[in-house]
Amino acid sequence: MAPEEIANILKDKFGNKITGSNFETAHPHVLVEAKSWLEVARFLKEDPGLTFNLLRSISAVDMLEDDELIAVYDLCACRPGDRETDMCAFDEFCVKVKVPRNNPHIPSVANIWSAADWHEREAYDLMGIVFDEHPDSVMGVEGRHPRRILCPDDWDGYPLRKDYRFPMEYHGIPAVTEYEQTRPVH
Repeated sequence: MAPEEIANILKDKFGNKITGSNFETAHPHVLVEAKSWLEVARFLKEDPGLTFNLLRSISAVDMLEDDELIAVYDLCACRPGDRETDMCAFDEFCVKVKVPRNNPHIPSVANIWSAADWHEREAYDLMGIVFDEHPDSVMGVEGRHPRRILCPDDWDGYPLRKDYRFPMEYHGIPAVTEYEQTRPVH
């Protein structure tokens, strides 16, 4: 099924909750408002005509100039293929969810696609997107959020944001990146 067809199904079902689309790109996608993402995600997986049963990845993009973060969900609908070739038939689809950088909350889809568990933790750890109701959440200074997966629990900031300033040291350990440089500037 073509991405445009899938987008039309979503627009018919959810109306204004689908806030945009772009099919003139190497990565055709629809935009879904954050507060509606859980409902749309459940439909994408459970609707018999779609059955997007595999979450391939969640990526996070920092749109510093627009003051937004974007979660990019790449989905696949895998179905048994031809018995003679033993190939799996599948459709691919992409959904993007935009949130403001200063309050980046998106509902967790880890209970819909189990692969989202680590992907959401990584997107929190490196970009600061909070996935509400994530099954592996902890309480932090700024509230409940997914547990970090790559950085230590007490790491300050989100290393893949465009405005991130790398620390000069961590717990007394210098963060020198240039060999024998005594006053590194990052």
